[in-house]
Amino acid sequence: MTRSLEERLRAVAQERYHDRHPFNLRMHAGELTPAELRRWILNRFHYQRHIPVKDALITAKLDTPRLRRMWLRRIQDHDGAADGEGGIERWLRLGEAAGIGRERLLTGAEVLPGVRLAVDGYVNFCRLGTPLEAVAASLTELSAPGIMRTRIEAFEHHYPWIEREGLRYFRDRVGQGSRDSAEALDLVLTWACTPEDEERAVAALTFKCDVLWSLLDAVDHADTKDTAGEGI
Repeated sequence: MTRSLEERLRAVAQERYHDRHPFNLRMHAGELTPAELRRWILNRFHYQRHIPVKDALITAKLDTPRLRRMWLRRIQDHDGAADGEGGIERWLRLGEAAGIGRERLLTGAEVLPGVRLAVDGYVNFCRLGTPLEAVAASLTELSAPGIMRTRIEAFEHHYPWIEREGLRYFRDRVGQGSRDSAEALDLVLTWACTPEDEERAVAALTFKCDVLWSLLDAVDHADTKDTAGEGI
């Protein structure tokens, strides 16, 4: 029996999501050094700060006020309604809690080339792809709540030198990820009217999983020299 599109999408999100990447497995097992964890926080911020950029590109593709309002909320979730709010601000506070100054995060000068390539690829995919493909790529959110719960537990247990208030980004994303994935999945299932549409949706989600995996590959294989928070 042929699996439904929803089953196929959920299988991709489960089987190819980056929670299975060796770097994440080591992170959640408490095996990362402070230098490795700071390197991940610094490089992952380059992805985080581009989330509202890709969501703005997706918003521009939506053809009704209702859909645009729905997707605009995602931009506000990350940019905040005012300075000092939103997911990007919370990631900066995570960096500070781990001993990385926010100015160092904001300059982006130390972002690894492989991370830049992965993030640029995802942003351009959302810029050039169809609305179906761009929204389907966001369905990695199907697996996000689970990894956030695992990450909170791992950080609290294995990395107590990071102040707990710095983990707020992960806590907030549990609820946001569940809501966002439900909305995006409904859109994809509504829009994918042909077998060709279904294949494009599955391919888009597979591509996004590869982006996240490639980002971690770059972080995992980088020089481990740490110049942030020396002495911690």
